[in-house]
Amino acid sequence: MAGIDAKELPKIPEEDVEALKAAVGKGNLPEAAAKAKEALEMVDKITLNIAVTGESGSGKSSFVNTIRGLEDDDEGAAETGVNETTMEPTAYPHPSYPNVTVWDLPGIGTPTFKSDKYLEQVGFSRYDFFIIISCTRFTSHDTELAQEIQRQGKKFYFVRSKVDQDLKNEKTLYDEKGILKQRKAATKRPHQYSESAILSAIRENCINGLKAAEVTSPRVFLVSRGDLGKYDYPKLQETLVDELPGHKRRAFLRSLSNVSKETLEKKKEQLQTQIWLKSLVSCGVAAVPIPGLSTVCDIAILVTSLKEYCRDFGLTENALATLARQNNKPIAELKAVIKSPLSEEITKDLIIKLLTKCAAGAVKYSTYLLNFIPVVGSVVSAAVSLPTTYFMLKNFLDDAAADAVRVLEVVMKGDVSN
Repeated sequence: MAGIDAKELPKIPEEDVEALKAAVGKGNLPEAAAKAKEALEMVDKITLNIAVTGESGSGKSSFVNTIRGLEDDDEGAAETGVNETTMEPTAYPHPSYPNVTVWDLPGIGTPTFKSDKYLEQVGFSRYDFFIIISCTRFTSHDTELAQEIQRQGKKFYFVRSKVDQDLKNEKTLYDEKGILKQRKAATKRPHQYSESAILSAIRENCINGLKAAEVTSPRVFLVSRGDLGKYDYPKLQETLVDELPGHKRRAFLRSLSNVSKETLEKKKEQLQTQIWLKSLVSCGVAAVPIPGLSTVCDIAILVTSLKEYCRDFGLTENALATLARQNNKPIAELKAVIKSPLSEEITKDLIIKLLTKCAAGAVKYSTYLLNFIPVVGSVVSAAVSLPTTYFMLKNFLDDAAADAVRVLEVVMKGDVSN
C-alpha cells in the first residue's frame, strides 16, 4: 500500500465486520448488501435515554432544552420557571433524532419526591446516565442521589448551572479597572478581577463539598445557557461521548450541538465508519445503471446519506436560521463560509454529478478497497461502483465537516468580540 494515505482507506467497525463475514464469504453481493442494510438500520434504532435531575429551581428544564438544541421559548421545549414545573418524569425526544430522549425529572427533595424513594419513583432502570444540576452548591439530596446511582452501577455527572450569573454578581465587587472595591484581610477574592480564578473557585468549592459527602472522584462541569461554547459545556459533551458504550455513542454524537471542533471531529470519525456499509448497500440493493458511467447504484440511498450528513453538521436552512438567531448573526454571514451544498440542494442530478467527478479518481484505490470486501471481486459492476460511491460519500463528508468547522469559527469569533 505504498503511497496510499491510510486515512483514505475504509474504517470498518469490528462489530459490523463480524456481522457481514458470513454473507461476504458466500460471494453473494445482494445478500451482503442486505446484511449491511440491516446493520445500518439497527444503528438507527438504538435508543439513548438521558435523565436530568436535581433540586427544583436549579435549571433542569433549561438544560433539557439545551441538550436538544432548543431555546426555552421554542415549540416543543420543556417548560421552565422559578417554581418546580415538572411533577412527573417527562420525556422530550430530540427534535431531529427521536431515538435520543432527554428526561426532565421532578426536583429531588420536594415533599412528593423524597431522596430515599426518588430513583424508584422516577423509573431508574430506563436511563442510560444521569446529569445532576445545581445552580449553587450541591446539597445532601444531590450527593445521596449520586451515591445511590453509583451503587446501582450507572454513570452520573454534576453540572453547575448559571455560572454566567455568578460572574456577573462577582464583577459588581470590582471597579471599572477590575480592582476589588473593598479589600478585607479575610477575603479570598483576588485583588484584580479574574474570570478564570472565580470559575476555579466555584469548581473547587463544589468538588470539595462532594468529597466531604463521600462522593467518589466527583467531576463538576460549569455551564451557562447563554453561551454553550464557553466554560465546560464542550468538555461535558466530550466526556459523555467518551464514556458511552460504542453503540450508544453513535446515537448521542449525531444529536449533539456543534459547539466545539472536537465534537465535530468525533462526529466525522464516527460517520466515516459507516461509509463502506452505505456504499455496499447502494451498490447491491435495488441498484440500477447510471447513464454515462460504469456505475450501478441506488441513487435514492445516496441522496438520503448526503442529507443525513448535512443534518448531522447543521447544514440545513432551518439549522442555520436557528444558529443565526441564537447568536444574533445574519444567516448570510454563516452561509458565506459554506462551500458544499445544503441539505435542500441535494438532488439525484447532484448525486450523478458528484459520482462522475469521483469515478476517475476512485479507480486507483479500487484494488485496495476491494481487498477489504472480496465479495465484489467477482462482480464487475460492483467492482467499479463500490470505489466510486465510497469516495463520493467520503469526499462529501469531509467537505461537510470542514464547512461545519468554518461556521463554528464564525460563531466563535462573534463570541470573542462580545
